Amino acid sequence: MNYSPVKLTPAIKDYIWGGRRLITDFNKKTDLDKAAESWELSTHPDGPSIVATGEFAGLTLNEYIKKNGRECLGGRALAFDFFPILIKLIDAKDNLSIQVHPDDEYALRVEKEYGKTEMWYVVDCDEGAYLYYGLNREVSKAEFESRIRNNTLLEILNKVPVHKGDVFFIPSGTIHAICSGILICEVQQNSNTTYRVYDYDRRDVNGNPRQLHIEKAIDVSNLYPAPPLKKADGNVLASCKYFTVERIVCDGEKKLKTDSGCFRSIVVTDGNGTLSFENTVLELSKGDSIFIPAHDGEITLTGRIECILSYV
Repeated sequence: MNYSPVKLTPAIKDYIWGGRRLITDFNKKTDLDKAAESWELSTHPDGPSIVATGEFAGLTLNEYIKKNGRECLGGRALAFDFFPILIKLIDAKDNLSIQVHPDDEYALRVEKEYGKTEMWYVVDCDEGAYLYYGLNREVSKAEFESRIRNNTLLEILNKVPVHKGDVFFIPSGTIHAICSGILICEVQQNSNTTYRVYDYDRRDVNGNPRQLHIEKAIDVSNLYPAPPLKKADGNVLASCKYFTVERIVCDGEKKLKTDSGCFRSIVVTDGNGTLSFENTVLELSKGDSIFIPAHDGEITLTGRIECILSYV
């Protein structure tokens, strides 16, 4: 098996609320007019990452895993019956819809894929930016449905000011929305199931209202206030049964341990430098995504770099 780290090229999504910062500030290459999301680490059929360096360049991440051997994922990842995580950069020029994701039980039964618990790290944001995280009080299903249908849902949402470096952990069932002027790195379960609850009466490119999923949202939403947001525990931004996420800062040189239990993903959120492993040296710049196969060893970062490190 080849343990060398590889760069990944993301899938780009041009959703209507997206901007161009992933293109202008994070070096994403696309012919699309906007880049709402870049799927930095993805085996999902809706947008797989592509290997950009090394002997497997040009393969999708799924094809790379098959060629290199599933052992490159590590034992903890192989305990899942699917590739466990999906990592994105998201540029919200405008508000995203108010939405909710189901848990595993509901999603497997209804959608035939896993649910979605996720976390957000705020890479940057405009002054005065905010987002919605859970409800501001407990409500009944009847009130919840009534407020969706009469367009007063925003009155019962928990509106939270956002600052660069903030962390939000979003368990499945939590009503939420990223709002305008926020750029985040999102680490989530490998799922693309989203139930749109409210969308500001926006229209698609054909002038039709965007689809809502009211009945399913009522089924899966937690209709009480979300738990208080927790501060990061040192470098660890979030940790749950689906993923662990750390913020890594290198100013000069930094060695990172790896292990055979799980692959590592690095997404560079700022700076420039290099990543070295044995005879492999990768140049790093803002927006780069690296996949590191599971192995007992270490990699070396050099330069001035901030990045998000993820594993299970």
